[in-house]
Amino acid sequence: MPLKAHLVELRNRLIIAAIALVAGAVAGWFFYDPVLQLLMLPIEDVAAQDGRNAELNFAGVVSPFDLKVKVSLFIGAFVSSPMWLYQVWAFVVPGLTRREKRYTLGFLAAAIPLFLAGTGLAFFALPNAIRALTAFTPTGASNFIQADQYLSFVMLIILVFGVAFVLPVLLFGLNLMGILSARTIARHWRWIVMLVFVFAAIATPAPDALSMFFLVIPMMALFALSWVLCWLNDRRRKKRAIAEGTWVDPDDGLEDDD
Repeated sequence: MPLKAHLVELRNRLIIAAIALVAGAVAGWFFYDPVLQLLMLPIEDVAAQDGRNAELNFAGVVSPFDLKVKVSLFIGAFVSSPMWLYQVWAFVVPGLTRREKRYTLGFLAAAIPLFLAGTGLAFFALPNAIRALTAFTPTGASNFIQADQYLSFVMLIILVFGVAFVLPVLLFGLNLMGILSARTIARHWRWIVMLVFVFAAIATPAPDALSMFFLVIPMMALFALSWVLCWLNDRRRKKRAIAEGTWVDPDDGLEDDD
């Protein structure tokens, strides 16, 4: 498929994903109140354990409306996750063989529960993150948390955890396309470990290591599982290429250091 056709395909997939997001946001508008109460649970849990009051403050007249729009879009991203994850899968499918397309059906089956599992895990990390960050409040001072800042922080953490859990599945998708081999992943495992720790440190800005490891440990386990699947797929491709007489070692002509 030429580059222009790929760009057109990408545009169409993005449009469909955007429509699904807007439709989910419209539905989320009517579920704003219960979702807001759910997002308030981490800070209420911290306040209850520390013997403090927890309430959100709105800085301006239009702040409640802006917040409702943000939360609605958050709900839309959550509700429409099966659709936009499917669009990622559908964009990859045209470059695969008929047999590989059957394997990629597992992408959607794995990506959706992993995304939901990541968002669920975020709720376990958030109280620790909030407690650690608010612990820097000087003695005798009070924490008046702005509603939009707090909820933007919480929604970002939840979405980042969800997307982080899907990244290993995308890694396997690149392997199915022939872009990334298991050997390449194994050679750069140190970079992967470092990037996972950096990603987790940014995604969980709390200074305590426990919150970061809530994300690091499952991500490393998922990356390890993804590498095993890539290795099995590469092995299958190699056997088929050898049987057909088309196998070419990708390391031919390279020095050991390369």
